[in-house]
Amino acid sequence: MPVLNERAYLEHAVASVLAQELDGPAELVLALGPSSDGTTELAHRLAATDDRIRLVENPAAHIPVGLNAAIRASRYSTIVRVDAHSELSPGYAERALRTLERTGAANVGGVMHAEGRAPFQKSVARLYNSPVGLGGGAYHGGAHEGEAESAYLGVMRRAVLDEVGLFDESIRRGEDWELNLRIRQAGHLVWFDPKLSVTYWPRESWLRLARQFRATGAWRGELVRRFGRRNGLRFFAPPALVLLLALAIVVGVLQLTGVLSGIASLIASVVYVPLALYVLLVVAVALSPGGGSIRQRLWTLVVLPTMHLSWGVGFLAGVLRGAHDTVDASRLGTRNTPLP
Repeated sequence: MPVLNERAYLEHAVASVLAQELDGPAELVLALGPSSDGTTELAHRLAATDDRIRLVENPAAHIPVGLNAAIRASRYSTIVRVDAHSELSPGYAERALRTLERTGAANVGGVMHAEGRAPFQKSVARLYNSPVGLGGGAYHGGAHEGEAESAYLGVMRRAVLDEVGLFDESIRRGEDWELNLRIRQAGHLVWFDPKLSVTYWPRESWLRLARQFRATGAWRGELVRRFGRRNGLRFFAPPALVLLLALAIVVGVLQLTGVLSGIASLIASVVYVPLALYVLLVVAVALSPGGGSIRQRLWTLVVLPTMHLSWGVGFLAGVLRGAHDTVDASRLGTRNTPLP
């Protein structure tokens, strides 16, 4: 479990891991980044109360670096990746191990079920669980078990990780997708089991959400630079929306200044049609059954475009110039880097 500034979530996440019932021995390795909110002190207190918890340092604060440090320090033949912002459902690890055995897969993942507390977070969670929000990947609500492109978090065979190499430390977001690509290229199976469920707690504010999605989009753009069409078509929808919006703004300015007029202006106005349809889609999602309270529905009108546009802007930047040192600063307050 890579950990950075997770004081509000760490204890529950750790408890959900330690509550897993397994026949054999198990341990929880926490890779501690340079937190500034008391998370590191909390982790040390938790480790002092249970000898199954082990601590390693992750001074770089990057997720794949922390994951690799924890994997190298681990002692058992199966690696269960967990997240400090999530909680494993009861029986998760036991069922995952059975699925590994039954299918012969190298990596098994399940459903990421987002939950929220305040109206904003509930709105984000609802969109996480919707194909309209995050593009319909199986782990966002798929119901059919089978071979998969990637796995959320992942329960992995250590021998396969040693064979293909661990996480690529040059990739700071989307590292799981890239690892699963190498696993599949090596001839191994990645498997989705919808009966495996992990509760995920999204970001709690608009700024943090926008930062998270911009960084994630930038790294998906970087992965497109590296791996091209191996990336699914759904990843190209948000950047297409951004480009369409930019084109509409240009057309609007040209129309207002009189540069475009007459038939040319009428033809150019076609660009507004898909944007109008998108606005209707956002409104329909906000008003649809299960939308929650009025405040939650109003937040949906803001959250859905924020997710799509932030991700799309990041994606375009990542494709055009690479992700470089882009980090997810969404858990770092006003700081732009996780390093002290």
